[in-house]
Amino acid sequence: MPNNENIRNFIVQLLNKHIPETYYYHNLSHTLYVEQQCLEIGKHEHCTKEELKLLSIAALWHDTGYINTYQKHEEESCKLAQHYLPNFGITPTEIDIICGMIMATKIPQKPKTKLEEIIADADLEYLSTAMAPTLAKHLFKEINTLNPNITPQPWNETEIKFISEHHYFTKYCQENKEVLKQGYLKSLREQRF
Repeated sequence: MPNNENIRNFIVQLLNKHIPETYYYHNLSHTLYVEQQCLEIGKHEHCTKEELKLLSIAALWHDTGYINTYQKHEEESCKLAQHYLPNFGITPTEIDIICGMIMATKIPQKPKTKLEEIIADADLEYLSTAMAPTLAKHLFKEINTLNPNITPQPWNETEIKFISEHHYFTKYCQENKEVLKQGYLKSLREQRF
């Protein structure tokens, strides 16, 4: 397995250089947070060291496609991973697993493996945290920059619908995150932007 620190350094430079400043949510901070959550959830889901390394790599690459496109960024992230990861000693089989995880973050999420379930949960774990309202505002601001016709009230309704339909896949998140996410959902229903 490769040295993930080299990959992390590459991603930090790539995103710092190429992610637009108006991406208030889909930025380096989000990427590093998802990596951290992948490792936390992965440990609770009894992943091997090799699985944790693959989770880390997939998390680091999962939103790199935003450097080139907003729509279908997951597919673009896979193209970038397929192009660059061989330089870090990642095998074609490992790249296939990594791309499966990247695609599992696409909304609506449809993970097919344990590792895909973990990254899907890690990508939306923030919904169960005290940071959720702030991050939701960052996401609204980002989307509003791209589409000024989006206004706070319809956005709030969209967020309520999305969270109402969302569910965590891993046992760890179901047992430890779902109730917190429901608390955030309740607060959204009680207040408006």
